[in-house]
Amino acid sequence: MRKIKHLILSLFLLFQLSSVVRPVQAGKLKVRVGYFPNITHAQALVGMGNGYFVAQLGSNVEIEPYLFNAGPSAMEALLAKRLDLVYVGPNPALNTHLRSKGRVLRILAGACSGGSALVLRPDRQVRRVAEFSGMKLGTPQLGNTQDVALRYYLRKNNLLSKEEGGTVAIFPAGNSNLLLLFKRGEIDGAWTVEPWVSRLVLEEEGEIFINENDLWPQGIYPTTYLVGAIGFIKNHPELVRKWVKAHLDLTLRLRDHPEECMAELNREMEKWMGKPLSMKVLESAFSRLYFTCRPMEEPFAAMAERAYSLGFLQERPANLSAIFEPAFIEAEVKERGYAEIP
Repeated sequence: MRKIKHLILSLFLLFQLSSVVRPVQAGKLKVRVGYFPNITHAQALVGMGNGYFVAQLGSNVEIEPYLFNAGPSAMEALLAKRLDLVYVGPNPALNTHLRSKGRVLRILAGACSGGSALVLRPDRQVRRVAEFSGMKLGTPQLGNTQDVALRYYLRKNNLLSKEEGGTVAIFPAGNSNLLLLFKRGEIDGAWTVEPWVSRLVLEEEGEIFINENDLWPQGIYPTTYLVGAIGFIKNHPELVRKWVKAHLDLTLRLRDHPEECMAELNREMEKWMGKPLSMKVLESAFSRLYFTCRPMEEPFAAMAERAYSLGFLQERPANLSAIFEPAFIEAEVKERGYAEIP
């Protein structure tokens, strides 16, 4: 009987202890953040790797990172309400905005411009776009930003993909798979983004046929945005403000101290990819990137028109300004006394 009483008392104490612990655990807010192991998502990689986001959000916040290989899969997670913030390309963000009738996401700030290119195998001596006929070209994923860029470029030069009845075979695959297919000679080239562009050039002797920077005025076009779920923005504006502030800090640091950031970024890349990038690849990649918090609205609108013309959008997008939520970045810029968004 004494043993039974002791057991009952122990169970009672355990129950009481658990009832005290649970509210503390429940009180710790989780922020679920999606991004890619790409240099074009440098703010996320550096800020997560060196703990800067954690420090800025406070000890009562836990950040849960989720890595993706391309934008459409990240947007599916956002639609399923499994993400709060995402670093993602313009086309997947636009597609999701229209698909949800503007009820799911907002673009909080720019993150990166540039870094996209079409790289061909060294044995492909191409001088004119017409010579792409019969080729096999890869992109990171069907409907992602580089996939749309390639298809639009081909159409503009009177070429079509095989799905459209044309002569160019397009193979959407993950970036690591593109590198392998390129190495094996199973594709003739790939329209992809850094650091994969530099890896194809430096590790596999590929040649850049098109640097997408050359196709845009002043070479500025969105490669990556910081996107927030509308519900998260409405329910936790202070956390969004802190994240945007940290995002701006990291953007400026990437521009002012690239060498320091390269080392931090590379440690994070090693964690997710199994090995670090060479300094040659990092330096090459950074030379084609411009980190910025600007919304880049005009090239974004042009990308929307291109996606519509290719059939990735069912209707021509109207009032695209509704996708942008600039109040947070504008308030931070004003507080610092900047004349414009860096």
